[in-house]
Amino acid sequence: MVTISLQNNKTKQKKSLEELLTIGKYFRSKFGETIYKVPISISGFTCPNIDGTVAKGGCSFCENDSFSPNLQEKKTKFKLHPSNPSNPYLDRQLKQLEMQFNATKERLGNKFGTKKFIVYFQSFTNTYAPFETLKALYTKALSFENVIGLSIGTRTDCVTDEILDYLATLSKEKEIWIEYGIQSFYDETLEKINRGDTSANIKKWIKKSKEKGLNVCGHLIYGLPNETQEMMFETLRQTIELDIDSIKFHPLYVVKNTLLTNEYKKGRFTPISEELYIDTVVKSIKMLPRNISIQRITAGISDDSLLAPQWCKDKHTQIQKIKKALIKEGLRY
Repeated sequence: MVTISLQNNKTKQKKSLEELLTIGKYFRSKFGETIYKVPISISGFTCPNIDGTVAKGGCSFCENDSFSPNLQEKKTKFKLHPSNPSNPYLDRQLKQLEMQFNATKERLGNKFGTKKFIVYFQSFTNTYAPFETLKALYTKALSFENVIGLSIGTRTDCVTDEILDYLATLSKEKEIWIEYGIQSFYDETLEKINRGDTSANIKKWIKKSKEKGLNVCGHLIYGLPNETQEMMFETLRQTIELDIDSIKFHPLYVVKNTLLTNEYKKGRFTPISEELYIDTVVKSIKMLPRNISIQRITAGISDDSLLAPQWCKDKHTQIQKIKKALIKEGLRY
């Protein structure tokens, strides 16, 4: 009888957990089936924080060509720029897009039986290009069979009213998301990490994106230089006030060939601890309105480019630890 009682109590406890709104649950609720995002990386895209338009060297945590001669040798020297309408590599980029999509589509289909997809323009700044190039790439992506929409990763200083109006037009028939790297709403932090953008500008363009009816996902980084946990929470509070639709949480980790590498090696930067990161993410999730979907709760890198912290080497273990911490708070991720 005691055993049965304990099992019943466990069952009741399990049923009492509040289900968090993940992006997967959001898509299943909206479309009635599982939707997968297909990450795409198009050569030629760069960033105004790398090419010298707003700064040089990129964000302090970003690995880029400036710090690695090997990367420079392997990549094409051609880089897109919004002010230069000429793009002799467009046909090659369109083929690259199709090849990447088809390869991932086949893999996901074989593994999970996935039938519907969102094309996720992920690497670098995917609105930082001539407008006609963007239209060609977005149109091509939406033409693929069983693609229901786009998710476009970018910076708030790399969108225009013209781009947002175009995406808003697409959103009348397709699922369109724009993903902005917010990172922090403290200007001293943004300056410290060489972000090349300001908190006021970030807020301005997120508000514009929402006014035009676009779905917005905000990316926050926890563990930025000199930031306390309360500062991280304040950035989250200000992000919530912008009425975003979804969120991604990332820990700041140090990889080779970055500005942050030098700071770390000189002892001027200490990465966030595993305990503090988990505590901050769990408390952040508790702060979120339940209509904001969660797309990511941690990130990491498993190869030898990771310098610190070593707990970021195994993302799967991190997810499990965060899930267990959430269960203790009555939440299921």
